[in-house]
Amino acid sequence: MKQLLKYLKPYKKESVISPLFKLLEAVFDLLVPIVVKLIIDKGIGGGDMGFVGWMCALLCGFAVVGLTCSLIAQYFAAKAAVGFSTDLRRDLFAHIQKINYTETDRIGTSTLITRMTSDVNQIQSAINLTLRLLLRSPIIVFGAMIMAFFVDVRGAWVFAVVIPLLALIVFSIMLKNIPLYKRVQKNLDRVTTVTRENLNGVRVLRAFRKESDEISRFNEANEEHNRVQNFVGRITALMNPLTLVVVNAGVIVLLLSGAELVRIGDMSQGDVVAMTNYMAQILVELVKFANTIFTVNKALACGDRVQKVFEIPVGMERLSDDAVGGNDAVCFKNVSLTYAGNATETLSDISFRVPHGATVGVIGSTGSGKTSLINLIPRFYDATEGTVLVDGHDVASLDTEQLRASIALVPQKAVLFSGTVRSNLLWGKNDATDEELWAALSAAQAKDFIEKKEHGLDEPVAQGGKNFSGGQRQRLTIARALVRQAKILILDDSSSALDYATDAALRTSLKALSYRPTVFVISQRTSSIRHADMILVMEDGCLVGTGTHDELLASCEVYREIHESQYKKGGDAV
Repeated sequence: MKQLLKYLKPYKKESVISPLFKLLEAVFDLLVPIVVKLIIDKGIGGGDMGFVGWMCALLCGFAVVGLTCSLIAQYFAAKAAVGFSTDLRRDLFAHIQKINYTETDRIGTSTLITRMTSDVNQIQSAINLTLRLLLRSPIIVFGAMIMAFFVDVRGAWVFAVVIPLLALIVFSIMLKNIPLYKRVQKNLDRVTTVTRENLNGVRVLRAFRKESDEISRFNEANEEHNRVQNFVGRITALMNPLTLVVVNAGVIVLLLSGAELVRIGDMSQGDVVAMTNYMAQILVELVKFANTIFTVNKALACGDRVQKVFEIPVGMERLSDDAVGGNDAVCFKNVSLTYAGNATETLSDISFRVPHGATVGVIGSTGSGKTSLINLIPRFYDATEGTVLVDGHDVASLDTEQLRASIALVPQKAVLFSGTVRSNLLWGKNDATDEELWAALSAAQAKDFIEKKEHGLDEPVAQGGKNFSGGQRQRLTIARALVRQAKILILDDSSSALDYATDAALRTSLKALSYRPTVFVISQRTSSIRHADMILVMEDGCLVGTGTHDELLASCEVYREIHESQYKKGGDAV
């Protein structure tokens, strides 16, 4: 949490002004019982109603000045807290964008979302309360005790006993709650995870009529969160009754001892009222202080969670560029991959070479490692063994941004972002002209349906591209990749929603691209890759076949089985 305080540096002025004006407000609050004492003893006791009027006017003046100080303090505290959270959230988001896939998989998307939203909001609230109350409340408490000694030393001993007891209660409960708040936030992560999965898969849930099962799973996570939250709440709830008991006991002692002193003439009635008012101020401020402490406790737990995200190393280690191997576009040398936390290898001893401009098909059953294989080319993951080379250089020795700038990837899931068709295509190339965008749409077989849209390139795109069909979304994501005109084009099963005619037209247009990229096509259909210069056949993380379509039909049983399962004996598609 300490490391996060650097985000308060731009708001030093606000962080000083807010407590300062709260201090001024506290000073005026502490003077009120003295004025009330004078009204009772000198004004009412002496029958001087003019004095009473002047003192009442003075109290009104204190109220106006105190309100002004409070508003100024609240404004600057809010400005510092909101500015702090804005800067923190911006840097946190930027840091998360740089975290590699391995760390993202380990932490979990839902946890990162919770830490950037709920946790940061909790820290913001704590800073706001701290600037407004953390200084004011102790000043009121100890100031009330000091003022009580000025009023009457003999009655002030009660304050010397009450305040340490109250401090003991507050800090004991605080120390108990700090680890519990961490559990609360961890359980909130789980609730967020379940909720996110359900919202993303709502169509699948309804299709398989699994609503009741998922409701039960959510209820289980929610009940556990509720159980821990209630436990923390019960401990926190002890604060008010315990402090009330101690303070009210102090008030009773004050009234008893004060009544006796008034009876014998050693204390005035105004002194008793002033002492009682100071004790009431202590009670009110301690309640505020307790709430501030609990909010700060939550913020400390949240701050540790946010700080742990910042401690995750960004990017990937860059090695010295001493592994040069030929001029192939892509080369795998005895590559193996094991995901973090997995006991078994996902890829085992993969080796192949791809010349520039070649088209490579990758095929295999579900879970055979096709996507894991191509994820190593842009270095989304590091190979645990072996070497991946691009243009003869080990990808681990290349600058990650430059490497990925030379690669255009179309993922399995067609992902579009809210905006327009133009804004989505410009992800491929920021300064692309309209001619380049239309050329990419044409090559991706998307030009026809975009031209029919009312706004053309400026046609709105809903979140996730939900206002387009599955095939249209896939073609738009392919167009986005083609706009880049990258040296390497990776299509990860990106034509699964296309009909055979559109798929064939797409393959033809890719071969006709003027800049001749090296193309990797991952597909479940042999028809999509049968004309590739090279086909890689994957099975259980191993490369079991390499060659052309005809060569693999003759030599690779796995490929032959896949092909025959999709085609009838006469060669027609099933």
